[in-house]
Amino acid sequence: MRPQVVAHRGASHEIAEHTLNAYLEAMGTGAGGLECDVRLTADGHLVCVHDRDLRRTAATRGLVSTMDLAELNELDFASWKNPWADLDDEAEAADEDDGRGVLTLRKLLETVADYDRRIEVAIETKHPTRYGGLVEKRLVDMLRDFGWDQAGAPVRIMSFSYTALQRVERLAPEIQLVQLFDKPNHWPVLKRMIGRDWIVGPGIKMLRQHPKIRESLGRNSRDVHVWTVNKEKDLDLCLDLGVSAVISDKPRFMLDLLDTRFGASE
Repeated sequence: MRPQVVAHRGASHEIAEHTLNAYLEAMGTGAGGLECDVRLTADGHLVCVHDRDLRRTAATRGLVSTMDLAELNELDFASWKNPWADLDDEAEAADEDDGRGVLTLRKLLETVADYDRRIEVAIETKHPTRYGGLVEKRLVDMLRDFGWDQAGAPVRIMSFSYTALQRVERLAPEIQLVQLFDKPNHWPVLKRMIGRDWIVGPGIKMLRQHPKIRESLGRNSRDVHVWTVNKEKDLDLCLDLGVSAVISDKPRFMLDLLDTRFGASE
C-alpha cells in the first residue's frame, strides 16, 4: 500500500515551519496531507505554533498563551529559517503581507478548503497548557464552522494526551483521532485503552530502536501514521510495516521515493 505523505508543519525542511508559504509549497509539490500544531492565544485564537514559547521561531521570550493574536502578528515567524535573506541583493522584495506573522488555524483551513484537490489536515493539540480542554473545544467549534466534524471530513486530530483525544471524541464522535506516542512502554497500555477506530502515531526513532514495537504494531489492525520520516531507510521501514501515512519535513523527497517504488501517482 502506498502511504499518504503528510507535510510536517508544511514543507518545513526548506521553508520556515507553520508559515503559509511552507504549506503552499507542500500542497504544490503534491502532499496528500498537512500537519500542524495548534495553541490558544490569550484572546482565544487557535494559532499554528509548535513551542509554548517564541524564542526559537520568533526571537522573543514571550509565551503564545499570554499574548493576543495582534501581538503575535507583529512578530516575524519566518526569518529564523534564513537569517541572511535580507542581505541577498537578488532576492525579490518582500510584500507587506508576506506571511511572516503568525498563521492562524482558520487561515490554514480556509486555504485547504479553497484548494483544487482534496488535502487532509492532521491537527495536533499541545499539552499541557494553561487552557486545558478549552483548546479541544475551540478546535471542534472551528471544524463545525467548516462542516468538518463529520465522518469523511478531511481532518483528523492528534495528541500525545489520551485525555485530550477523549474530549474530542465526546464533543464530535465522528472526527478521526490519532494517538501519538514515542515511548515503547506506553504502547502496551495505550493499545488497551484507546478507541477501536483510533489511529496510532508512533515516532520513527522509537520504531528504529524497538523492533518488538514494530512487530506488535504489525500484528495490530489499526492504521499507523509515523512521524517524522525524512530518510530513505526510514521510509523503507515504514513500507515494511505497512503504514498508511508518513509525516515528513521533506514531502517532495518522500513523494519522489514513493514514485520510484509504486510508480508516479496521478
